[in-house]
Amino acid sequence: MSDGKTILIVEDEAMIGMMLEDYLDTLGYRLHAIAESVDEACTKAREGGFDAALLDCNLHGEKSWPVADILAQSGIPFVFATGGMADDLPTGHADRPTLAKPFTIGAVERALNKALGTR
Repeated sequence: MSDGKTILIVEDEAMIGMMLEDYLDTLGYRLHAIAESVDEACTKAREGGFDAALLDCNLHGEKSWPVADILAQSGIPFVFATGGMADDLPTGHADRPTLAKPFTIGAVERALNKALGTR
């Protein structure tokens, strides 16, 4: 169960962001915010106030590793959303749950459960 946990979505494609927002709503999570750039996501990550994040690996051609580093340092669990094999995860984050596009609601639920340590 999600118990109303809040999730930060880091995604540069508006349609995917809206779809993820719908999935979160259906699964009982609350949306904290949607960040569409690395800079915006870094700011949100530093501010905190959410339980976990869905982190797209590639934002407008820029890797989101700085966001992952901030989340990791803050102890905030996150899931990498990846568009394919081109996204080689940095070794420091290779153990993080990943979610491959195209997303399904079941895959999102499983990835968040894994990140949050819930069943």
